[in-house]
Amino acid sequence: MEAKWRWVLVTAIAPVAWGSVYFVTREFLPADLPLWGAVLRALPAGLLLLVIRRERPRRSWWWRAASLGALNMGVFFVLVYLSAQLLPTSIASTIMATSSMVMMLFAWLLVSERPRVLSLVGAFVGLVGVVLMLAVGVQPVNPWGVVASIAAMSMSSLGFILAKRWGSGVDVLSLTSWQLIAGGVMLVPAALIWEGMPPTLDASKLAAFAYVSVVATALAFVAWFSGLRRLAAGTVGLIGLLNPVTGVLLGTLVAGDPFGPGQFLGLALVFAAILMGSCQLQVAGRSSRQERSLPWESERLS
Repeated sequence: MEAKWRWVLVTAIAPVAWGSVYFVTREFLPADLPLWGAVLRALPAGLLLLVIRRERPRRSWWWRAASLGALNMGVFFVLVYLSAQLLPTSIASTIMATSSMVMMLFAWLLVSERPRVLSLVGAFVGLVGVVLMLAVGVQPVNPWGVVASIAAMSMSSLGFILAKRWGSGVDVLSLTSWQLIAGGVMLVPAALIWEGMPPTLDASKLAAFAYVSVVATALAFVAWFSGLRRLAAGTVGLIGLLNPVTGVLLGTLVAGDPFGPGQFLGLALVFAAILMGSCQLQVAGRSSRQERSLPWESERLS
């Protein structure tokens, strides 16, 4: 059981890091360059992981990396960038919070992980908690932002489960780096056509992109795919509810957003939902040696 909780904590790194991306994007990154924003997030992170691991795709992994790169990194980053600029953080985070349910559905269809009652209840409770945390009055809603956010949630949910299905036998660093590089490369032509040459970055924007790329992308996705390899998709999806929790706490601590009884109750419900998912941990069948080490330390590309 101790090993299982260790993987919960490792997985939690990802949504906590992702929860800061909306704030950093809105406050420090250019609003009119979603394509270059996605490229500058994905490519440096992927190249960094490739330098560390130095494994190239083989055989079917060329097209798999391209597919996962589009779903999880390339198009997904563009849509997240757009939703962060077009929607209030509360709306975008609420839409993304439904991914826990969508991931359970895809896991049932693609990897035969049947949703369990406690996990489904946890997903509903968590969604209610997110709504309570972020319900701070009527805010203007851009319909294109809603479309972008729903598309991002759906694509990433599918991509994460496909990565879980295809990822056996590939170490996590390689799996992540290939997707990031593929997603970034496929966006470069579109960025050049629609947005022109890469933007000139001042010190604050450079630091913001460095944080988003290294911490909220390279480190976060390695932690996330590690969790997907060891835990049930429903459990991982519920851990993902820490994403809006981080956004709310950042808004309170950094931007001075209000934090009243509604936000406190919502926070309690989200943590209750995560606990429900963690009570039904399902660890993938691996060797005891792998249970004691991180996947990128123990697995090599066959």
